[in-house]
Amino acid sequence: MNRKKKLLPMLRSILKWPFYLMALLVFMNIYMYIIDLKAGVVASIFIIIYVAAFIVFYVIKRKRLVNELVTFAVNYGTIQRRLSSELELPYVLIDMEGSILWANKLFISLVGDKVKTRQAITDFFPKLGEENLPERSSEKEAYLDYNEKNFRVLLKDVEVEGLGGDSFWSSEKHVPADSEYGRLIAVYFYDETLINSLKREIIEKETVVGLVYIDNYDEALDSVQEERKAFFAAMLGRRINKYFLNYEALIRQLEKDKYILVLQNKFLEELKEAKFPILDELRSVNIGNEISATLSIGIGINASGLNQSYEEARAAIDLALGRGGDQVVIRGGDTIEYFGGKSSSVEKNTRVKSRVKAQALREIMETKDRVLIMGHSVGDADSFGSAVGVYKIASSLNKEAHIVIGGSTAAYDVMLNRFRNNPEYPGMIATPAEALDMCDNMTLVVVVDVNRPSHTECPELLDKARSIVVLDHHRQSGEAIENPALSYIEPSASSASEIITEIIQYIGTGVKLKQQDADAIFAGIMIDSNNFQAKTGIRTFEAAAFLRRNGADVVRIRKAFRTDMHEYMAKAKAIANSEIFMNSYAFAECLAEGLDSPTVIGAQIANELMDVNNMKASFVFTDYNDTIYVSARSIDEVNVQVVMEKLGGGGHMSVAGAQFTDCGVEEAMDRVKEVLKKMIEGGEI
Repeated sequence: MNRKKKLLPMLRSILKWPFYLMALLVFMNIYMYIIDLKAGVVASIFIIIYVAAFIVFYVIKRKRLVNELVTFAVNYGTIQRRLSSELELPYVLIDMEGSILWANKLFISLVGDKVKTRQAITDFFPKLGEENLPERSSEKEAYLDYNEKNFRVLLKDVEVEGLGGDSFWSSEKHVPADSEYGRLIAVYFYDETLINSLKREIIEKETVVGLVYIDNYDEALDSVQEERKAFFAAMLGRRINKYFLNYEALIRQLEKDKYILVLQNKFLEELKEAKFPILDELRSVNIGNEISATLSIGIGINASGLNQSYEEARAAIDLALGRGGDQVVIRGGDTIEYFGGKSSSVEKNTRVKSRVKAQALREIMETKDRVLIMGHSVGDADSFGSAVGVYKIASSLNKEAHIVIGGSTAAYDVMLNRFRNNPEYPGMIATPAEALDMCDNMTLVVVVDVNRPSHTECPELLDKARSIVVLDHHRQSGEAIENPALSYIEPSASSASEIITEIIQYIGTGVKLKQQDADAIFAGIMIDSNNFQAKTGIRTFEAAAFLRRNGADVVRIRKAFRTDMHEYMAKAKAIANSEIFMNSYAFAECLAEGLDSPTVIGAQIANELMDVNNMKASFVFTDYNDTIYVSARSIDEVNVQVVMEKLGGGGHMSVAGAQFTDCGVEEAMDRVKEVLKKMIEGGEI
């Protein structure tokens, strides 16, 4: 009835038009009589016939026409309601408060006939709260799971004048046909369970490529008796092949210590969940060998083809080796995942690599006019000592050289003062601004003791430089200096100063170190190795012996790095107030007030806490210049580098750190504790 009332005024308006046309014809006929009598008579006859026909149609057919139109409109509305009700996907109308006003049969079937009058849709789908409702004349999408099905939900804003028709609830709650609701939300549920299942199947069947390297094949083999070497090599190969064949992988040996790996993505997920136990299995192979074999694996994912996957695998294996080996790196675009890395880097007995890198560095320097050397921001004795070593190499090649220092700290002020304003070292120290002005196409930038561009003394210098050399001992992370002409990153070294000392011996230019040069480089080794207690090997002591022969004095260096009473008391206070977490982890705060170099003191506190019995790792937090600096230390039970990487930091297995700029000391401690808990629960520690 309501539709009929709306339709009749429109029909009346349409049916009035013949009367208007009739009047127009009469006026036209009168004009024709004036012009010509015969033409006016003929026109009058046709007008009379037209009027008679219209009267017959209007009187006899009008009622029937109106009834037909009204019947069509009513049937059209009924069909619309039936289509909405029987739509082949769950469909529901809700108001702006999220209350259900109407639903079709499939929606009621989906929720199991549980719908009550004006029930909130969030009772069934909590994700469809008010915060997810669309704005006016817009729509939103949401994804949710219900009854083991995956749905893509489309929420669309609609504007209506009224709601008519039958509802599924009781008659006393029926919405009247002439009620004004204004805005409603139409919610469509698209079942994408099958689509998602097929997507997962496609992803699981994707092929990934990996490279498997035995890190220390020659060293481990040399530690076995001659008659058992073949058996040892066969056992390593058999262990690797057998392990990956369990995952239906194709693995083929490329060289004596290198393999290529091809497997499906679904098996890679299983390997990730198991955290690659092959790393531990290979280390356990022992037939009398003094050195355990370790494995590095690089896997490329998210690639458009096998070639790109192989390139990603190559980048991943390079990163795994650059981080010290004995780990798995999975790389795909900007995504990098790390597994393992529990053992210390194996020191190579051969110096072939140092000799090759030294020769390459010399060749690069000889093609340049100027050398700019920089370490990491908030420098320390190692970054300065290694920079001095590179400065001496450049000077021996008669190249203009400068060490870029933004601001010295008490950590190496005593050493720096021996070079600053020294006539024997004219222009040795340059500020970042001066370095940027000097940098041109004939300038070589050498980065020491850091391999992350954001942590360098002047990151802008890297953007401007055409030729870059990286010399470092820290394990690599996902952030790296792009396209260096030469990169020598040796995580097994105790310090960057140790690496530079070896290069000095093989550079072949007759580098002559003065007493202050040898002291600065020796101090870098001594400080970074915690007085030769951490990460020291045969080559560390050989480098120290070389520097001693060139005039380094341990007593003089020790005096230069003594702390004053205020710093000593700050360390004692931090240690006294330290907290023991889970009976094995020491947490302490270093108060920066009154300290010239609080971050260095924090590192010293972390070192001293590791002298406490049963401590697996120590974490010292220093609030300095609106930044929380974390110094992490361990001996051999915990890889603190992995812990710090999960918090945006990095470092070595036993020496690492991180920085926080968005929280205080207490929250920073809580974050580290949370990471430790998760790693312990996940079996990473």
